[in-house]
Amino acid sequence: MDQSLYPQWNTEAARKRKELAPGPLAAFKAFSNAVFADGALPKKTKELIAVAVAHVTQCPYCIHGHTSEALKSGATEEEIMEAIWVAAEMRAGAAYAHSLLAIETMKQSQG
Repeated sequence: MDQSLYPQWNTEAARKRKELAPGPLAAFKAFSNAVFADGALPKKTKELIAVAVAHVTQCPYCIHGHTSEALKSGATEEEIMEAIWVAAEMRAGAAYAHSLLAIETMKQSQG
């Protein structure tokens, strides 16, 4: 049995999602198109941000989709990897910063 935790995208599943909630799906697509349109930030930059965020949220579908869109938008492989390293640093930095909560808890349990 070779079954992935994350099934591959397929037209049947896409059709079913649309059938079950067409309004929210249309609204989400419109929102996504508006967010990723060129604006103060170009689409390429937005896709690089999305690649980084996708790695922090660890969504395999977002990682695949936004990496592909970043490449289509002109991002280089080096830019994509740097965005991933920014995500890694931010995630590690957050763990370090949140150690203050543990330190405060330890301090309170002593007194």
